[in-house]
Amino acid sequence: MNILLIGSGGREHALAWSLSASALCDKLFIAPGNPGTAQCGDNVALDVTDHRAVIDFCRVMGVDFVVVGPEAPLVAGLVDDLKAADIKAFGPTKAAAQLEGSKAFTKDLCAEFGIPTATYRRFTDAEAAKAYIRSFGVPIVVKADGLAAGKGVVVATSFEDAEAAVDMMIGGGLGQAGAEVVIEAFLEGEEASFFALCDGRTAIPLGTAQDHKRVFDGDQGPNTGGMGAYSPATVLTAELQDRAMREIIEPTLAGMAARGAPYTGILYAGLMLAAEGPQLIEYNARLGDPETQVLLPRLKSDLLTALLAACDGVLNTVSLQWKDETALTVVMAAKGYPGPVEKGSDIRGIAAAETLPGILVFHAGTKQVEGRIVANGGRVLNVTALGATIGEAQKRAYEAVDRIDWPEGFCRRDIGWRAVEREQG
Repeated sequence: MNILLIGSGGREHALAWSLSASALCDKLFIAPGNPGTAQCGDNVALDVTDHRAVIDFCRVMGVDFVVVGPEAPLVAGLVDDLKAADIKAFGPTKAAAQLEGSKAFTKDLCAEFGIPTATYRRFTDAEAAKAYIRSFGVPIVVKADGLAAGKGVVVATSFEDAEAAVDMMIGGGLGQAGAEVVIEAFLEGEEASFFALCDGRTAIPLGTAQDHKRVFDGDQGPNTGGMGAYSPATVLTAELQDRAMREIIEPTLAGMAARGAPYTGILYAGLMLAAEGPQLIEYNARLGDPETQVLLPRLKSDLLTALLAACDGVLNTVSLQWKDETALTVVMAAKGYPGPVEKGSDIRGIAAAETLPGILVFHAGTKQVEGRIVANGGRVLNVTALGATIGEAQKRAYEAVDRIDWPEGFCRRDIGWRAVEREQG
C-alpha cells in the first residue's frame, strides 16, 4: 500500500524508518520530511495546513493510508477532512485531539470520570487567577489552555513567578493559547511517559519512556522539547503500568466515547508517580519526540499492521512484541537552544557514527545543501543506541555522538542517569 506520513522532525524520521520496513508498505511519502526521512521514502513539498492540497495529493498518488505525526494538524482536524474524503488516516479527530489541544478540556474530563490528576481551577481573568494562587500557595503550576509549542507550562516556586506567568499568558504572550489558564497543584514524585494505542474502544500498551526536559546536565537550565530519552522506563513497573491502564487510559477512552468523541490514535500520558499512585500530568494526542526514537527501535511487531488495526477498530486482535534491549537517545542541539540559534552550520560524521553496533541517527532539524547536511533548527539530531542494559546503551550512544563532527552543536552528557544508577544498585 501507499502511505503518506505527515511531519518533518525526529519523530517522523523514526516513524518513516519503521513504516518503510513493513512488508505492507509499497511506497512511502513524507510531507515535508527531512534529509533523514528521504532515506526511507520520498519527501514531498506539501503545505500540510492546506487540507485540500493533502487530499488532492493522496488521490493523485493513490495514497491508501495517512499517518499524522505532529499535534498541530490533528488539532486542526486533518484526520476529519481525510476521512470525509474517504481516505484512511491514523490519528484522533479534531474533537478527540482536544485531549492535547485544551488542558482545560482534559482536566474537566478527569474530574468527570474520576481520573487521578492534580487539583485544578480554570481562569480567564488574571486578577482572579492571581488571587487563587495567593490563597492556594506555592509551588504551583500555571498552564496555558491551548497549544503553545512547549512554552505553555510554568512550574512556579514563588508567588512572583506564578503571577508573572499568569500575566504573560492571559496578557497575550502565547497568543490565543493563553487566553485561558489552568492553575493546578504541584505534584511530588518522578515523571514518566506511558503510551497506549487506541481504537476508540480498546487500548493496548505501546511502551514506556523517560525523557530529560532540562537543557543542561543534572537537570539544570530551562525546559526544552526534550534533550534525550530512554525506554523502557524501569520506574514504571508492571504493576504501575497495569494501574495506568486501569485508572487512567481506560476511563479516558470510556469518557471520550461517552462524550461522542471516541479516541483513535496514540495516547501519550505524562505521569507523575506520586505516593498515592500514578497521576495524570497531561495528555498528548500523538507519539512523543524524542520518545518515539527509543520506542520504535525496540518494537519487534510490524508498526503499520498495528496502526491499521487501530483504524479498523480491531486492536483486540493485536499483541505487540518487544525486544529485550534498552534504547537510549541523545539529542544534539544547536548552541543557544532553547533560545535563538544560528542555522546553516555543517554537520559531518553521521555515517561514521552509524557504523557502530546498535546505532541509529534520526534527523530532526537538518537540511541538505549541495550534498552537505547542515543544521536547520534547535534540536537537530537524535543519536539512538540499543544495548543489553541501559548502561551499555548509554555508552554506545555517547561513542556515536563523539564521532559526529559538529562544533556548533552540544548535548547533555548524562541522559539516562537515573536508570543507570538504579541498574548499578
